[in-house]
Amino acid sequence: MTRMTWMMSATVAGLALIVAHTAFADTKPDTSKLEAGPISISALPITSFQRGGGSETRFGKLDFRGGLVLTVPNEPNFGGWSGLVLDEDGKSFIAVSDSGVWLTGAIRYQSAKPLAIDDARMGPLLASDGRPLKRARDRDAEAMALVSGTAGTGQLQIAFEQNARIARYEVAAGGLSASRGLLEKPAKARAMRRNGGFEAMTVMKGGPFAGSTVAIAERLYDQSRNHTGWIWTSGAIKPFTLTNIGDFDITDIASLNDGSLFVLERRFRWLEGVKMRIRRLSVAELGPGKTAAGIILIEANLENEIDNMEGLAVTRAANGDILLTAISDDNFNRYLQRTVLLQFALTDTQTVKAPQ
Repeated sequence: MTRMTWMMSATVAGLALIVAHTAFADTKPDTSKLEAGPISISALPITSFQRGGGSETRFGKLDFRGGLVLTVPNEPNFGGWSGLVLDEDGKSFIAVSDSGVWLTGAIRYQSAKPLAIDDARMGPLLASDGRPLKRARDRDAEAMALVSGTAGTGQLQIAFEQNARIARYEVAAGGLSASRGLLEKPAKARAMRRNGGFEAMTVMKGGPFAGSTVAIAERLYDQSRNHTGWIWTSGAIKPFTLTNIGDFDITDIASLNDGSLFVLERRFRWLEGVKMRIRRLSVAELGPGKTAAGIILIEANLENEIDNMEGLAVTRAANGDILLTAISDDNFNRYLQRTVLLQFALTDTQTVKAPQ
């Protein structure tokens, strides 16, 4: 891809994000009449992470496994995917949309590469009264995490950005239950702006904070302009910060059973378009009052097959490799953006037994 072509692509993607965050922010699909049920998802494989094609598979510290471009023609509620949960087998998943919709299904593989989506179902997020969430600011789901069980039968949490809160749900064969209650909100969270609330959230799978909820605001900075986050631990909500590197926005986090944390980030600038970055925070870096920096695993731009990457799931394969799966939010702007599912593998040579 030539520099001029790349710049044109960056400008188009920039326009897409700006249009989406303004014109589409309050005109997302109405979910009030959406009923839970099966859907058929078309999946176009992405065989090269380079937009111009190529055989390179190593990008930063990660190996590109493959990806899918997902579409559902004539279904206005498909899109906006901002949070992702994936079972340890790397197949069964749940995704959540910032329009207040959930999606379940299974990734089908061929030679360890994503090939298709099977058994997909979609439905509206429900309030505690069992009815679909009505106001756009109440439906703005941005992250999700399993508390227990699996993507087929378990308990999970969903973080919302605009009306900032973290809600509990149950998942079964038919989909997600009505809201089962809320987590206590940090006092400082009241300072979060409407479009800068809870953007990233996970439940720690291991380490000293196993079982604890961790959340990070999209744009709430300390005096050093580091990102603000919280850990729900020992009956209290304790703050921590994440080093701001290059003014990327935090879009999701995911935990691993060794106590480490993975951070998905996004940045947009007119002259460079959209970028994606993934960092890994070690178990020693994360804790109340600490500032974590982590190591950068990958940084990609519009020369690569990325979009507005917002959801991240992390699992460990049987051979010890770490599988990172990311999904994009197309902002329901299908003419300029895509729903992209990407998978990378990290050969895990640094993991040590997390302290208990």
